[in-house]
Amino acid sequence: MKTVDSYNFAGKKALVRVDFNVPLDKEYNITDDTRIKATIPTITKILNDGGSAILMSHLGRPKDGPTEKYSLKHLIPTLSKTFGREVKFADDCIGQSATDLAASLQPGEILLLENLRFYKEEEKGDVAFAEKLSKLGDVWVNDAFGTAHRAHASTAVVGQFFDDRVCGYVMLAEIENADKILNHAERPFVAIMGGAKISDKILIIERLLDTVDTLIIGGGMTYTFTKAQGGQIGKSLLEADKQELALEILKKAKEKGVNIVMPVDNVCADDFSNDANRQTVATGQIPDGWEGLDIGPESVKLFTGIVEGAKTILWNGPMGVFEFPNFATGTNAIAEAVVKATEENGAFSLIGGGDSASAINNAGYGDRVSYVSTGGGALLEYMEGKTLPGVAALQ
Repeated sequence: MKTVDSYNFAGKKALVRVDFNVPLDKEYNITDDTRIKATIPTITKILNDGGSAILMSHLGRPKDGPTEKYSLKHLIPTLSKTFGREVKFADDCIGQSATDLAASLQPGEILLLENLRFYKEEEKGDVAFAEKLSKLGDVWVNDAFGTAHRAHASTAVVGQFFDDRVCGYVMLAEIENADKILNHAERPFVAIMGGAKISDKILIIERLLDTVDTLIIGGGMTYTFTKAQGGQIGKSLLEADKQELALEILKKAKEKGVNIVMPVDNVCADDFSNDANRQTVATGQIPDGWEGLDIGPESVKLFTGIVEGAKTILWNGPMGVFEFPNFATGTNAIAEAVVKATEENGAFSLIGGGDSASAINNAGYGDRVSYVSTGGGALLEYMEGKTLPGVAALQ
């Protein structure tokens, strides 16, 4: 696989697939620019070599073609400031405006194309659409690990039209850090799995049972485990058809000598809101009409003690409804414990994208852990052992 370091971009127009799927507020201001910052090294290397960069990305999930709120033009002020130069914008990703602007692009210049998903052909992996995109550049750089699990036109299909296919720094770092966790973990290796559903995490959990020493399970999925073991969960989140699966996971873990640790108490509420009445109860004793929204103080002590002693940590998914400040205690405590293990115990810590990345960044700890993935679903699929189309296309 060619990497950015091994390629000289002098005089080349690099067509770069980036992941600029960033959150915007109602005034179209970017509320989290993590994904943009992540691409700085790749784009800077291209420009410093004497090349130019044509950036392509999706934003959101537009249903019917061009939509104001999903236009990438809203990113131009931030991008121009980030790269210290005017970033040009094509109001289409194919067609005349894109072709003309790409053709006139000079070394050291950046062009951003309009949202790829304004065309249905992008998500369909349409070959003709991919070929039109390919005509804009001389070399294809894929730096969008977050969409590498999709066989879309810009993330995988376009690669066939280039002799030079180059792996960007974001893509490379994601693969290297995931491989470190999967194949070179120092012990004790602790994985923390949170989030709402067992069904979203079953494959990664099964893979981790072959490698981890301890698996901590928190978040909404714990209530399915509790119910399966005969506990009372009130109106907490439940995947009723996954109770058998939950028991199977516990059995497999026991057979493989993996220590599964679950909450011993929960903070529950009488309504799904930050201002709801709340009480702390032992796990399996949530009253009718109440729902578990966070782990309790005893669980926090138990979980953080294990995390602080770890040498390798993978964290994917919050411990509760961390968007509500009153139910963010468990998630914030895990974030602090991961930082402590990293800084004081020399642990290698990988934060697995999505909500965990938001939680660690919101707490201001993003630069105090080993690596924060921008991947989310792509990271999970890679760690499950699946071949990612966006990675395969670079080989």
